[in-house]
Amino acid sequence: NRLPREVVDALLPQVERGVSKIIGGDPKGNNFLYTNGKCVVIRNIDNPAIADIYTEHAHQVVVAKYAPSGFYIASGDVSGKLRIWDTTQKEHLLKYEYQPFAGKIKDLAWTEDSKRIAVVGEGREKFGAVFLWDSGSSVGEITGHNKVINSVDIKQTRPYRLATGSDDNCAAFFEGPPFKFKFTLNDHTRFVNCVRFSPDGNRFATASADGQIFIYDGKTGEKVCALGGGKAHDGGIYAISWSPDSCQLLSASGDKTAKIWDVGANSVVSTFNMGSNVLDQQLGCLWQKDHLLSLSLSGYINYLDKNNPDKPLRVIKGHSKSIQCLTVHKNGGKSYIYSGSNDENDGFSGKGHTNQVSRMAVDEMDQLVTCSMDDTVRYTNLSKRDYSGQDAVKMDVQPKCLAVGPGGYTVVLCIGQIVLMKDKKKCFAIDDLGYEPEAVAVHPGGGSVAVGGTDGNVRLYSIQGTSLKSDDKTLEAKGPVTDLAYSHDGAFLAVCDANKVVTVFSVPDGYAEHNVFYGHHAKVVCIAWSPDNEHFASGGMDMMVYVWTVSDPETRVKIPDAHRLHHVSGLAWLDEHTLVTTSHDASVKEWSISYN
Repeated sequence: NRLPREVVDALLPQVERGVSKIIGGDPKGNNFLYTNGKCVVIRNIDNPAIADIYTEHAHQVVVAKYAPSGFYIASGDVSGKLRIWDTTQKEHLLKYEYQPFAGKIKDLAWTEDSKRIAVVGEGREKFGAVFLWDSGSSVGEITGHNKVINSVDIKQTRPYRLATGSDDNCAAFFEGPPFKFKFTLNDHTRFVNCVRFSPDGNRFATASADGQIFIYDGKTGEKVCALGGGKAHDGGIYAISWSPDSCQLLSASGDKTAKIWDVGANSVVSTFNMGSNVLDQQLGCLWQKDHLLSLSLSGYINYLDKNNPDKPLRVIKGHSKSIQCLTVHKNGGKSYIYSGSNDENDGFSGKGHTNQVSRMAVDEMDQLVTCSMDDTVRYTNLSKRDYSGQDAVKMDVQPKCLAVGPGGYTVVLCIGQIVLMKDKKKCFAIDDLGYEPEAVAVHPGGGSVAVGGTDGNVRLYSIQGTSLKSDDKTLEAKGPVTDLAYSHDGAFLAVCDANKVVTVFSVPDGYAEHNVFYGHHAKVVCIAWSPDNEHFASGGMDMMVYVWTVSDPETRVKIPDAHRLHHVSGLAWLDEHTLVTTSHDASVKEWSISYN
């Protein structure tokens, strides 16, 4: 089988209030990159749905930047580890790893020949280092600051110059190589957040929490001017990025605006008002080719429109926290993917769940039914796409799983309880179960309900009007049940368990065991049937996804490492050949499946 093609609905950048966020550019102009948790996310700038995620850091990554050659990326993490890895191959082989100091790396810069790297941050004994990329040998000293260094840049033309910005309210200027401290620039009155040389090397700019941007001569370090005369922004400035022609500068500020400056004329060309909410503070920016990107505190990536500064060309939204579950809704021939997390997301207006969403499904009335750790079951109208409060039904205890069936029925598993709901109202509950229910499915024909328990059994119930009755029939799984699902035609019930096994029962044959599927190396946690009713997918704690053929347990499509570092937490089929997976790494991936 050919390796499935993947489309990643990637993570957004991980941001925190009051902290600059670096968006790295690509010397070839195709991609941009940023970090979230232990991941480096590389996205195509023209089509950001095309993405790649690098997951080899053991600690949270702070910054990642391409070498000017375009062949390598250097990324630095909170422990002080710097990894230099290949960009040309999918495997992203590690070329070198260094520990320039012990402590968080906050920024890094390459020389234009891709041979030297400067790294700065909050080390214990020093705040920066500059060394040869292939040996780690020092090529100078980063001195002159007495607090954390936030930012570094190197002039991309000879003679080389290096500049830094620090929490000691100063910038510093270096000549080299070997790089030696020349002098301090004390023009700012607050933390210096960002220093950047223009691409042609003639100027460099410094931006600070004091709302000022100063321009200096790139070769001598002499001050040229303050942008805007006094303050450039009403709030702190977190990031700046030069235009490719070195004539203009983009700035991003906590005053919830981004601005383009004409540096020669010392005037504002455009002001982009990003909103009035605290989440509209701008923490990062990148000017690459014709694209102007800014990053909001919400994590959203804005593509700014020079011709219409009040409305971005596009805004990339998504999850920045782990996704627990997902479901697919078909509407007018189009498939929509809904994924559940506990971060704010742009899919709906109104107030959503206040805690982790643990299960979701779509009922026949086109409502998204979700249950959450905030002890509610919510019904969200997908045609209106808003979270409306009156459709939240409070449970007595925390719900952990639900299933919908025809006729307006929803069966909810709470801790130690099964609740039957009809038309958004609780109508029946079974307590004192004598076992702990873990997973539930309603037969597509209605009437039958299968409940899997941690005791390794599946119990069958019947919906009779507004009550739920036990059928006194028990099916044995091979271990504690983690998920179960009926095929769309109702002919099979697939059950997965903590003992790494999937068992399929034949419904018309009185739920006789039809086939057993072995292959996962760890607990199987989720299962989903293909629309063709002949295949189903399973996802496990081993980070593997298998697509199985019901009639032949030996025939399977294997998707290894579907989500690096995190197990698959949800599966859904868009159509017979397209599977969607989600994970606690907060990404949604789409796979093309073919059977040979």
